[in-house]
Amino acid sequence: MTDTRFTGQPPEDAAPPPQDAVAEVKQAVSHFVQHFKGFQEDVTRKLKQTEERMTMLDHKSQTAARPHLAAAGMEDAPHQKAMEAYLRRGSEEGLRGLALEAKALSSAVNSDGGFLVDPQTSDVVRSVLNSTASLRAVASVVNVEATSFDVLIDHSDVGAGWATETGSVTETSTPVIDRIVIPLHELSALPKASQRLLDDSAFDIEGWLAGRIADKFARAEAQAFIIGDGIDKPRGVLDHTMVANDIWAWGSIGYVATGSDGDIGSADAVVDLVYALDARYRAGASFVMNSKTAGLIRKLKDADGRFLWSDGLAAGEPARLMGYPVLVAEDMPDVASDSFSIAFGDFGAGYTIAERPDLRILRDPFSAKPHVLFYATKRVGGDVSDFAAIKLMKFGVS
Repeated sequence: MTDTRFTGQPPEDAAPPPQDAVAEVKQAVSHFVQHFKGFQEDVTRKLKQTEERMTMLDHKSQTAARPHLAAAGMEDAPHQKAMEAYLRRGSEEGLRGLALEAKALSSAVNSDGGFLVDPQTSDVVRSVLNSTASLRAVASVVNVEATSFDVLIDHSDVGAGWATETGSVTETSTPVIDRIVIPLHELSALPKASQRLLDDSAFDIEGWLAGRIADKFARAEAQAFIIGDGIDKPRGVLDHTMVANDIWAWGSIGYVATGSDGDIGSADAVVDLVYALDARYRAGASFVMNSKTAGLIRKLKDADGRFLWSDGLAAGEPARLMGYPVLVAEDMPDVASDSFSIAFGDFGAGYTIAERPDLRILRDPFSAKPHVLFYATKRVGGDVSDFAAIKLMKFGVS
């Protein structure tokens, strides 16, 4: 009987595998090893890149986003060191040296010692101005490099008429373009600090100076955009001639009367004000009033007992009156007899603010010893650019 048990060895009479099959297997294994090495190198490279990114992000998160003027490690911010030297000691050499290296700073160096504020401080001032409750939030703001800004307005229409096939066509009227000139006026602030305070390295002079200038400029601008008379300041909305909306003409601002002297009367006055504005402006329109007037208006209800006023549903969203946003500007007049306490319109089209983007500071260590004065100036102008885009509510009988 033949023993057929498996011994782990090929039978003596088994034929060896073909040489082609062996070569094919070796080639396949070689290709697999090569692909695996390429995959391994690719993974290693990506892990190294990820590690470098994480190291960079970690370094940025631990580095102060806005170093103080007196902080150590100012080697990478020469403009900060130069600005610190100027504000604390009145030294201009650093800023003059920067003018030779950076074209953006060359216009800042004057023979009278005036210099542009460093970029970080200037950004702080601009952000505070934009967040201030004034017409700047809803008006059109343009940056100019001249002493005035001209707005071209086409408020007339082209004439037209029906023509027959063989009849002659007569000449029609031509549209007229008006030019509104908005001059730029100088807005200034004059904060001061003692030299001892400036010598204190723990004092954040950038933050202090930006806060003082921003507060002064914001309050002055907000008032001028509403009631400014146009003499050495922007001309406000309420400084123009105001006429009943039924007889409105270009160059004046139309108003709608409440029908009640010194009072709102009913909610119908708000409805009349909204629809006194042309439909082309209502899409981007908003209300402007102060807090006292807002407290009066938000109590109004329609015929079904529903409030006309609705608060914003999300954080930062403005309140709405009849579906239109409300800007609370404290420089609007309080409700009184024949007062114009509410404005409604598309202020992006109706009011233009022109300003120069630079902010200048002049250090004066002599006029108020032992204090140091910082004379900051900014040029800004504003005026109504479309008289049809703004309507007012008059709290009077007619």
